Amino acid sequence: MTVGVRTAAVAALEAIPGLVHGFEQRAGPSVLESREEARRRVAQALAPNGTLHLLAQVHGAAVRSAPWEGRPEGDAALATRPGLVVGVETADCLPILLVDPIGRRAAGVHAGWRGTAAGVAKAAVAALVSAGAGEGDLIAALGPCIGPCCYEVGEELRESFGQAGAAFFREGPRGRPHLDVRAANVRQLLDAGVAEGRIHHVPDCTSCRPDLYFSFRRDGAGTGRMINYVGWVGGC
Repeated sequence: MTVGVRTAAVAALEAIPGLVHGFEQRAGPSVLESREEARRRVAQALAPNGTLHLLAQVHGAAVRSAPWEGRPEGDAALATRPGLVVGVETADCLPILLVDPIGRRAAGVHAGWRGTAAGVAKAAVAALVSAGAGEGDLIAALGPCIGPCCYEVGEELRESFGQAGAAFFREGPRGRPHLDVRAANVRQLLDAGVAEGRIHHVPDCTSCRPDLYFSFRRDGAGTGRMINYVGWVGGC
């Protein structure tokens, strides 16, 4: 189910009755909007379906369970009953939406390189399982993020991912490593028990598409954020 927000939707999630979700796209390069204005706009659009809950994201692996007041620190959010919509804000980091269609639970995950190295996706799966979900029932959708085409990083990042993370780096055209955050999180989800056939993608690179997405790497610290959200419609 989509709402009045411009989003990239995932067909596998669209097919689930009572689920509201979306990976937000910017309204256009000429649209100027503060982050607080964006939060209010998306919250108002979602209000008929549920209350939007956002986090103060800190690039870690802490998981919070809605509802809450304000914006607590964390990088993954759980909605365990209808009427709650959880969201994460991104501008190159990877947004992940996790859905338990049996128990009607969901989680939103903000996975930058630090959160990925800390295991935030795996932590979100574990939290859903602790709430009663089965790993094999979960559906994951990975949204737009900066791709390995554009994500040049320093050599020191290799240490954060350890020897097992070598497959997530490739050599870029300038001889510096490029990180594939998407691949690293897919590996986490598989290791956590999510079935490969239940992992879906909006594979756009945020840095490559200024017409659709904000990008911290491309535009700098003052750029906007996309709000990516998931939850169950109240009363369903």
